[in-house]
Amino acid sequence: MPETVEQEKLIAQRKLLRERGICVVIPTFNNVGTIADVVQRAKVQCDDIIVVCDGANDGTLEVLQSMDGITLVAYPNNAGKGEALKRGFKKALEMGFAYAITLDSDGQHFPEDIHIMLEASCKYPGALIVGERKDLELVQRSRGSKFANKFSNFWFWVQTGKALKDTQTGFRLYPLKKLYGLSFLTSRYEAELELLVFASWHGVNIVSVPVNVYYPAPEERVSHFRPAKDFTRISILNTVLCFLAIVYGLPLRIYRGVMIILRTIYSFMFFLIFSMFIMTPITVVYLKIGKITDKKRYHLHCILNFMARFVLKIHGIPGVKFSISNPHNEDFEKPAVIICNHQSHLDLMTMLIQTRKLVVLTNDWVWNSPYYSYVIHKAEFYPVSAGVDTIMPKLKNLVERGYSIAVYPEGTRSVDCSIGRFHQGAFHIAHTLGLDVIPLVLYGAGKALPKKDMHLTKWPIRIEIDKRITPSELNTFGDTLKQQASYMRQYYKKRYWEIANKIEQDV
Repeated sequence: MPETVEQEKLIAQRKLLRERGICVVIPTFNNVGTIADVVQRAKVQCDDIIVVCDGANDGTLEVLQSMDGITLVAYPNNAGKGEALKRGFKKALEMGFAYAITLDSDGQHFPEDIHIMLEASCKYPGALIVGERKDLELVQRSRGSKFANKFSNFWFWVQTGKALKDTQTGFRLYPLKKLYGLSFLTSRYEAELELLVFASWHGVNIVSVPVNVYYPAPEERVSHFRPAKDFTRISILNTVLCFLAIVYGLPLRIYRGVMIILRTIYSFMFFLIFSMFIMTPITVVYLKIGKITDKKRYHLHCILNFMARFVLKIHGIPGVKFSISNPHNEDFEKPAVIICNHQSHLDLMTMLIQTRKLVVLTNDWVWNSPYYSYVIHKAEFYPVSAGVDTIMPKLKNLVERGYSIAVYPEGTRSVDCSIGRFHQGAFHIAHTLGLDVIPLVLYGAGKALPKKDMHLTKWPIRIEIDKRITPSELNTFGDTLKQQASYMRQYYKKRYWEIANKIEQDV
């Protein structure tokens, strides 16, 4: 790969780490032979490096003091890795970071694998990412080291009910605002196991990703592990954690599971009762009395808008915080084609809340829904499968009556919230009817109610209303509808991650 391309990737990586609030924390004690190399290589990958010198007395501190571009935390007496991590995390929080990637300073981990942690954090925001050392069974290690890892893995499974292949790796990404039990953390080697156990008990998603590992020849290794003392400490710790798992961890897991079920059942029953036994009957009675006029149809849209506002803003969805950003003060008074990325069953409500004069082009599932098909038919929503050119005269009439047309260019919801291929229909409508395009960028709906899941997750939902795009501006995005759709997809991918990088520092 050309050097310039590699440099561009590193620049983009460092920028993304900064945008997501991720720093690197390196605890060290008497690693004078490796610390400079580890830190220098980490600086290539990330701009924000915090090194905690845990009472080193072999020249490590002097090496670190001579290095530029790092934040150094140092104290005179060795207090152990647990204490070093605590001080490093505290410093990271003081500096405004949301996540910290930890690296051991003995050269075992590859700073070049930081991008693996970054990618995992983007895919699993808010998760604690564990760097599972690849081919660990193939490298030459002492019997004590092999036993210690298996021992730790077994007790982690006993205490949490979750299996991890490498609970002793020091290469991790911690969500700093979700570090439970930090004030009670033991100071030594076993602290990293505690962090995993407490995170699991509190429902933090723990994700394992493969990373490279380097083990030098036995005679070259620097280890501060004391078999007798440390095994004793770990055994005592596991005894305490097993007790806490019964009286503290298990009740938390049960409570969390019950609350997920109750939130989901409550939300589904509320939707079912509200849509089938309130909205539909009111609509039927209202439309059956007298002649159906444009004014009546507008009142139906007012009801839909009120319903969306009631659910999202007044009543609320349990565990879901909804917010809107409208920096350009869009009032939707002038008809436009409104486009939005598609993530979840919740998307429609986030669209309906924007304006009363709105008609949505739906897929067949929504059009034929047993819950609200009657209502949306009478509100003059239309299925995309009918063909844009076929329904164009009806859309033209709606625009003349002051309505905007809402379209999901992706056509289908994505499983992982990624932005799929944009179809050309929305841009064809905009060109044919001479309408502006208003981009709505949606975040979080697909995480609060994922496509293939049946339960609600506590997650924020945010929709940002971007600046109108006039027909002449749209033409600058490409000469063809396909080019314009492709351009807007790239625009959405960029905007989505801008929003995600901000919000996911607090999830």
